[in-house]
Amino acid sequence: MGHVTTPGVNRWPESAPTISYSVPSMADSSFDIVSKVDHQEVDNALNQTAKEISQRFDFKNVGASIKWAGEAVRMEANSEERVKAILDVFETKLVKRGISLKALKRGEPTLSGKEYYLVCEIEQGISSENAKKVSKLIRDEGPRSVKAQVQGDELRVTSKSRDDLQAVQALVKGTDLDFPVQFVNYR
Repeated sequence: MGHVTTPGVNRWPESAPTISYSVPSMADSSFDIVSKVDHQEVDNALNQTAKEISQRFDFKNVGASIKWAGEAVRMEANSEERVKAILDVFETKLVKRGISLKALKRGEPTLSGKEYYLVCEIEQGISSENAKKVSKLIRDEGPRSVKAQVQGDELRVTSKSRDDLQAVQALVKGTDLDFPVQFVNYR
């Protein structure tokens, strides 16, 4: 059965709103370049290191220990070589847990009384200097349609083309940066 209209009868009142549709232009895709470390994984590596140095014969009676000191990790022993050995064990545990050693800012072994200690800071976020470096890399060597914008300790990369964004990811991965990067919030 078809639609029946009565001649001369207006179905919509004059005051009815006119609805117009516009086709949206293709939205920009984006992702964020960040430098973050999973604190729980670092904590697990620290606990594994503490367990190993408590059980190893070469760490007996040398006062070897590793612990959190705020946001840094502090290693102690009675000789510079033992402190460096603790650092080596800790680095091995970090790598096994998928933490890049680029996030570890190592201090120098320091003598305090009869004990040596070494402090390592875990760096988080991209510094403004490093963000500018990555932004310049993308601007100089990346596709022309890509824009990079610093947002705090992150870098937002946008483009209309997802292929161009993937090219930027490959470019950044292929560059030897002195800090770890991850790609998140891909939209």
